Amino acid sequence: MAVSEGELLWTPSQEFSDNSNVSKYIAWLKEKNIVHAADYQELWQWSVDNIEAFWASLWDYFEIQSDTPYTQITDSLEMKPGNSWFIGSKVNLAEHILRNEREGAIALHHLSEIRKQDQMSWTELASKVRVLATEMRARGLKPGDAVCCLMPNITETVVAMLATISIGCVWSIAAPEFGRKTILDRFTQIKPKWLFVADGYQFGGKQFNRDEETIAIVDALSDSLEQVVHLSYLDSDAKSPVDAIAYQSLFTAQDIGRDNFKFERVAHDHPVWVLFSSGTTGLPKAIVHSHVGALMGMLPCMFFHMNLKHDDTSFFYTTTGWVMFILEVSMMLSGCAAVLYDGNPAYPTIDVLWKMAAETKTTFFGASPTYVQLLENHGVKPKELHDLSHLNSILVGGAPSTPETFKWFYTDVKEDLWVTSQSGGTEIVGGFVGATPTQPVYAGEIQCRVLGMDVDSLDEKGNSLVGDVGELVCKKPFPNMPVYFLNDEGNQRYNESYFESYDGLWTHGDFIKINERGGAYITGRSDSTLNRFGVRIGTAELYRTVEKMPEIIDSLVMCIELPGGEFFMPMFLQLADGVELTQELEKTISKLLRTDCSPRHVPDKYYAIPEVPYTLTGKKLEIPVRKVLLGWPLEKAASRESMKNPKAIDFFLNYVKTTTDYVIPQKKAS
Repeated sequence: MAVSEGELLWTPSQEFSDNSNVSKYIAWLKEKNIVHAADYQELWQWSVDNIEAFWASLWDYFEIQSDTPYTQITDSLEMKPGNSWFIGSKVNLAEHILRNEREGAIALHHLSEIRKQDQMSWTELASKVRVLATEMRARGLKPGDAVCCLMPNITETVVAMLATISIGCVWSIAAPEFGRKTILDRFTQIKPKWLFVADGYQFGGKQFNRDEETIAIVDALSDSLEQVVHLSYLDSDAKSPVDAIAYQSLFTAQDIGRDNFKFERVAHDHPVWVLFSSGTTGLPKAIVHSHVGALMGMLPCMFFHMNLKHDDTSFFYTTTGWVMFILEVSMMLSGCAAVLYDGNPAYPTIDVLWKMAAETKTTFFGASPTYVQLLENHGVKPKELHDLSHLNSILVGGAPSTPETFKWFYTDVKEDLWVTSQSGGTEIVGGFVGATPTQPVYAGEIQCRVLGMDVDSLDEKGNSLVGDVGELVCKKPFPNMPVYFLNDEGNQRYNESYFESYDGLWTHGDFIKINERGGAYITGRSDSTLNRFGVRIGTAELYRTVEKMPEIIDSLVMCIELPGGEFFMPMFLQLADGVELTQELEKTISKLLRTDCSPRHVPDKYYAIPEVPYTLTGKKLEIPVRKVLLGWPLEKAASRESMKNPKAIDFFLNYVKTTTDYVIPQKKAS
């Protein structure tokens, strides 16, 4: 499949461009005499040059429902933690999703390895949310109380999420496949009053009962936990292993009706959820967003950069452990139907997702480059197997996309497609760079910078780069920045995470190249966060698990992004005296990581090393070693003078010269 980077693959028809949501917004801005933008690039430039005017226009354009008018757009245009947005407003995110309730329209299509494909109407979804929310209120939950969830990507989870948010409680979710330690590292920071939990899940035809983990998790949360809600998902007759109420028992009351239900409209800084992104040290970062911040950040992404409309059907393959589950539900802000799938994306047949897309008449399909690589390796051509006539848009996310990934969709899925790659993060529950339906698609290229996001590529001295790889920064604030991190006095960890590299600029930890036409290429992580099949994992989680073993003194792990959406994740182990890296030890480590963390935390290969290299100040050389493994010369990756033991890096220099375990991306490209 010969294709070169930047090759023109598709141009939107005039009708597709004119009927897009962003074209209608441009026309509205002109009609209101706010700005006359000739095209998307002019619109983006206006949006970042006039931050307050842009966000104010969105408030009016999307007719935000608030008990009180805002008195101030933002209290600061300085890029820093803690900015307030739409001060004085009182809104509810769930209300803006469920205001799309209408007779005869489908809200959710759903399929899992356990359940047959089915659908739920907007009226049924809204009714279930109202019934559950009313019951939660009656049982004592108040705005600000925390509710956690351990359930799969199914309708019950969506209902629980929307009900929680609708009454002003704070939502947080982890995937049921996570190990108990990974879950408790998250939920013990939150101290939930309620916990929704399923009896287990199925993946690849194999069932995983979670009763043992549920007992341990509930016990660990006992100081704060007042109520457990148990869903019998694997087995409809399953009994809860802990004192709990059955999920279905919360739906016995009559729906009080749309006119009688009151959404809890909350202040501009009221938390809507806690999401998690792990770092290299300490517990995962507990990231808090506000209702108004999440709402204002996601509306332009769903409408303008995904071009979702009332009559669309959207799908993105995800588990509940990834921010994409939150975004999948939030796509319904547009009034579109969402498609839920729980299970292995290649089970029971490798084309199961495309079969589902055909049967649900999906218009917007999302998956990772790794999934595309899997299909390509098996010679799957969806267009030859299924009727995809309704499909018009593709979102490839979770990892850098190659020109070949783009080309595959045009060759093997459909010729007339808007294929997009978009990139953002859990921390902003949205995107930095994205897509516009008004511009051509070039192979491997992300079409544009997202509206309101003043994204740039900088070199080490802070100079802007065009056509060369630099650090992705955002130079001006935006509403969907975290309000704060939990247990982060003085925003210390918040500052360290995003503001240490360039003072006054958000540094996201991605390498980016921006070309002259404003197109972008994400080339990988610039920090040490692991990008594992689209899910970002903090190295600290692996270190805490592995280094408690007596056989292991120290460890170093990294993930190398390879062409074609593939990954190679090696772990280097400094073993105790007299210990050898046997197959049995490797199996023990893998089992521990799989149990305490998740299957994604298990490395591809283990290596015994003499010593883990450190800086003079005691930090593991994660980023420099990763650069070496990517083929960088040592003088550009690190300075021996800055190392505690300069000889500790020699193992990695020799390894990269001789390894056959992976192909260095730069060498493959050449």
